Amino acid sequence: MARNTATPAPGATEEREKSRRIGELRALWPFLKPRKLLILAALAALTFTASISLTLPLAVRRVVDNFRTGDLELLDRYFMAALGIALMMALGTGLRYALVTRLGERVVADIRKAVFDRVIGMSPAFYENIMTGEVLSRITTDTTLIQSVLGSSASIALRNLLIFFGGLTLMLLTSAKLTGMVLLIVPAVVIPILTLGRRLRRMSKENQDWIAASSGNAGEALGAVQTVQAYTQEISSRGRFAEITEISYDVALRRIATRAWMTVIVIFLVFSGVVGVLWIGANDVRTGGMTEGTLVQFVIYAVMVAGSVAALSEIWGELQRAAGATERLIELLEAEDTVSDPAQPETLARPVTGEIVFDHVSFTYPSRPDTRALDDISLTVQPGETVAFVGPSGAGKTTIIQLIQRFYDPASGRILLDGLALTDLRRDAFRAHIALVPQDAVIFAASARDNIRFGRPGATDAEVEAAAHAAAAHDFIAALPDGYDSNFGERGVMLSGGQKQRIAIARAILRDAPVLLLDEATSALDAESERLVQAAVDGLSQDRTTLIVAHRLATVKKADRIVVMDQGRIVATGTHDELVEQGGLYARLARLQFTEGLAAE
Repeated sequence: MARNTATPAPGATEEREKSRRIGELRALWPFLKPRKLLILAALAALTFTASISLTLPLAVRRVVDNFRTGDLELLDRYFMAALGIALMMALGTGLRYALVTRLGERVVADIRKAVFDRVIGMSPAFYENIMTGEVLSRITTDTTLIQSVLGSSASIALRNLLIFFGGLTLMLLTSAKLTGMVLLIVPAVVIPILTLGRRLRRMSKENQDWIAASSGNAGEALGAVQTVQAYTQEISSRGRFAEITEISYDVALRRIATRAWMTVIVIFLVFSGVVGVLWIGANDVRTGGMTEGTLVQFVIYAVMVAGSVAALSEIWGELQRAAGATERLIELLEAEDTVSDPAQPETLARPVTGEIVFDHVSFTYPSRPDTRALDDISLTVQPGETVAFVGPSGAGKTTIIQLIQRFYDPASGRILLDGLALTDLRRDAFRAHIALVPQDAVIFAASARDNIRFGRPGATDAEVEAAAHAAAAHDFIAALPDGYDSNFGERGVMLSGGQKQRIAIARAILRDAPVLLLDEATSALDAESERLVQAAVDGLSQDRTTLIVAHRLATVKKADRIVVMDQGRIVATGTHDELVEQGGLYARLARLQFTEGLAAE
C-alpha cells in the first residue's frame, strides 16, 4: 500500500553534507573516458564553429568600412567571404550537434546500464531503505538530465566560453578603452550568478528528490493496484500522490522563479552596459576616434560576449541540476552492500551434495535491529534429506530460506554448504545449485515457455513442457489461446494464485538443482492441484536436499525430519509421529489443523 502521509523526500528539508557543486560532474569522467576520440572530435568541431563565429565581425567591419570606396568588386568579394563563413559555420554546427548528441546518448546508456547492473545485485537489505520507484526515477529522470547536459548544455557552455574569451580578446584589440568600460560590468553580472546560483542548486536537488518520491509513491500504489481497489482506497491514493506531486511542483516553481530572476538581472545588466558602451563609441566615431566599421565590429563582439554570458548564466542552472542528478546516481553506484562476495572465493566440489549446516546462527533484520529473527540456531541437513520447518508466523522459517540464499548475512554464526561457509563463496556460484519456490510466486511479463525457462535458460522446449507436466501446469497452459507462447502479462495478472504457483514449481523443477527450497510452495493451490503438485514435489525431492516451509502440516508429514520453530528458536525436531507423541507446539498445531479438517468434512 502507498504511504499514509506524504513523507519528505530525501534531502528535501535540509541540505546534505555532501558537496553539490558543479564539481560533482567530475564523477561522470569514468563514463566519458572510454569515449575520448568522440570527445576530441566534438571539441574540434566546437572550436571550429566558435572560431568561425569570431571571424564574422571582421568581415562585417570590412564591408562597412568599404561602403564609401565605390569598389563594387571588392565589396562583392567581402560579401561572398561572409557567405562562405556562414556556410562553414552551419556545417561545423551540424557536425558538432551530431557528435555531441551521440556522446550524450552513449554515456547515458552506459550510466543506465552501470546503475542497473549495480542495483540488480544489491541484497534485500538495500531495498529496506529505498523504494524501487525512487531507484527507477534515478535511472530514468536523473539520467535524462545528464543526457540533456552532455548532449546539449555542455557543448553550448564550452562554445560560449570560447566565444566569451575569444570575443573579449578581440574586443581588447579593437578598442582597449571600450573594453575597459565593458569589464566594469563583469562584477555586477558575476555576483548575482554566484548568489542566486547557490540557492538554485539547493532547489534543484530538492526538486529532484520530490520527483523521485512521487515516482516511488506511484510505483508502490500501482504495484498493489488490486489491493488499493479492493479496499476502495483509490481516492486516498490519488490524494497522497497529488500531495507529493504538488509539493514537487511548488519546489519547481521556486526554482523556476529563482532562475528567471537570475536571467533577468544578468541580461539587463549585460545589455545595459552594451548600450552605454555603444553610446560612448558613437561619440568616438563622430569625433573621428574610430571608424564606423571598427565600432560595428566592437559592438558585434560585445553582443557576442554579452550573449555568451547570458547563455552561461542560463546553462549554469542546468549544470546545477545535472550535478545533483549525478550525485544521486553516484550514490547508487557507490552504495555499500551489507552482503558482498569474497575477494578470493572458495570453489564448491562437484557434484554438489547439498549438505547444509547452521552453526550457532543468530540474525536480526536491518529494519528491526531489536528483534531477533533467529536466535542461536544449530542444525545439520544431510545430503538428500527432506527437512520441513513449521511453526507460527514470525517464528523464523522464511528467514532460514533467505539466509541459505545469502540474501542476508547472520549477525553471528556460520551457514555452510558442503562444508564451505557461504561467506567464502561467490553468491552466483552457490545459488546456481539452489532452486527456489517462493511463497509469492513471481511471474514475468513474458510467455509461459519463457517464464518456466527462467529456471534454466538453456533448456529445450521439450524439457520446459516436461517440467510443466510434472508441476501439473501443462493442462491450463495448453488451454491458453497461444499455449506455451501465451503472454502472462505484468506480474502474471492473467493467472490465478494456484496457476502462478505451479509455474514457479515448474521453474524449480526445470532448474534441476541439488538443493530445493520450498517456501509455502502449495499455499495457493486447491486440494486437487495440491495433490498433483505434492506428488511432483515428492518425486523432485528424491536424492535432493529439500527444505520445506509450511503452515499446512499435511504437506510436511512425509518429511524425513520436521523442525519446529518458535520466536526464532528450534523448540523440537523429529518425524510427524514422534512430534505428535511428544506433545508441545507441534502436537497442538496438528490437533488444530487435522481436527478442523475432519470437522469440515
